[in-house]
Amino acid sequence: MEISQRQAALCAALGDYNRLLLLYAMADEPQSVNELVHRVGLSQPTVSRHLRIMRESGIVSAERHGRSILYGLVDQRIIQAMDLLRSVLTEQMQQQGHAAWTAAQRPPI
Repeated sequence: MEISQRQAALCAALGDYNRLLLLYAMADEPQSVNELVHRVGLSQPTVSRHLRIMRESGIVSAERHGRSILYGLVDQRIIQAMDLLRSVLTEQMQQQGHAAWTAAQRPPI
């Protein structure tokens, strides 16, 4: 698969609001499914489904710690990329006269 195809697949995996919430929830440290359920307010099956998609796309890794499996970002630069994209979008909104200050904030988790 060429790099542009991989890029498109990565963007598709990130193209869901709930996956972005999960991504930011794991930004600082790996989390268990139960921790993620609590932080983002989604059901356990929903969180697990989104984690599977992100794992298959190479965004998230899963590591067993005793009885728990912790999910974390494979590469922290993905958060930097998402923050850069948010910055671009915020600037566009400012240029269009929208209240961009709320958009500049990371999603509430």
